[in-house]
Amino acid sequence: MIGARPQFVKAAVVSNSLREFNIDEYLIHSGQHFDANMSKVFFDEMKINEPDAYLGISGGSHGSMMGQMLIKIEELIIQEKPNLVLVYGDTNSTLAGALAVSKLNIPCAHVEAGLRSDNRRMPEEINRILTDHASDLLFAPTQTAFDRLFSEGIPKDKIIRTGDVMLDAAFHYGKIAEVQSDIINTLSLADSKYALCTLHRAENVDDPETLAWIVEGLSELSKGMTAVLPLHPRTRMRLNEFSLFEKLNSKIRIIDPLGFLDILALQKAASVIVTDSGGMQKEAFFQKKPCVTVRTETEWVELLPRGHNRLAIPLKDSISSKVDDALATNLDWSVNLYGDGKSSKTIAQALIKFCSK
Repeated sequence: MIGARPQFVKAAVVSNSLREFNIDEYLIHSGQHFDANMSKVFFDEMKINEPDAYLGISGGSHGSMMGQMLIKIEELIIQEKPNLVLVYGDTNSTLAGALAVSKLNIPCAHVEAGLRSDNRRMPEEINRILTDHASDLLFAPTQTAFDRLFSEGIPKDKIIRTGDVMLDAAFHYGKIAEVQSDIINTLSLADSKYALCTLHRAENVDDPETLAWIVEGLSELSKGMTAVLPLHPRTRMRLNEFSLFEKLNSKIRIIDPLGFLDILALQKAASVIVTDSGGMQKEAFFQKKPCVTVRTETEWVELLPRGHNRLAIPLKDSISSKVDDALATNLDWSVNLYGDGKSSKTIAQALIKFCSK
């Protein structure tokens, strides 16, 4: 069950392992991210099989999306009669899949279980908690996630510490990106010092004051280096709506959303990464790049103590000062937080064992 860009990446590496272990897969795409830049390019360049079912559900309120997804997913589950349903991450698609199967007495497994930001105002936080407690098999990417699930009363025999499938993806697709991506030359960034910036969260871009603070922060940052900003459709819309486009200076390179291979290439060559994305925080660590996260909290808490990631709290901190601090810190990249890059195989083997009981 997938629906958003980060889930496409996770599903790509897990699907490869499912095929390796001869596990049949029926792939449902909710349609949450649906256009060429937000969806199709990921399927094309990562060689993901076309979805067996495409629900075409996007936009609208959380309730509207969830209701439509529940109806259609339930119909498909009754029709296909799977042994187990696998969900990824923390989106509406994730929770809809978990809720649908829980009422049909079919086991659910959750990839990326146990993450917590402790901010229940975030829709993703509610999705994580409810999905974890509705699941029968929980794949925790870190020891912190494993411990959190156990502390919430989930039995240890339901939890498997797998490592992070995004590390699998970084290893596998990073090699492909070296050969296929030409984004550095296309943007004339060779030998340039730049920050890769991705910003899209509703709490950041839907509030005019916060978005103005971000624009000011990026403008200040760009005085010292180029800021490369692949612009999410939501962010583009709000910049126009709030008349903030004209405040972005010429050293902020605004580009369209990119596929995963180009993002990997930009991450690898960047000096620093500035983001509000959960996945990008880890990918920065995989690429040995310091990260500044524009949020009040993060679900990837293990990146904070050693300084690999640091928070720039909106309307309080200075993005450029946080970047300066990150670049001035001598970071230890040898620490193992996310496994060995073979998490997807661990997941496939655990599914076989679970379904054979």
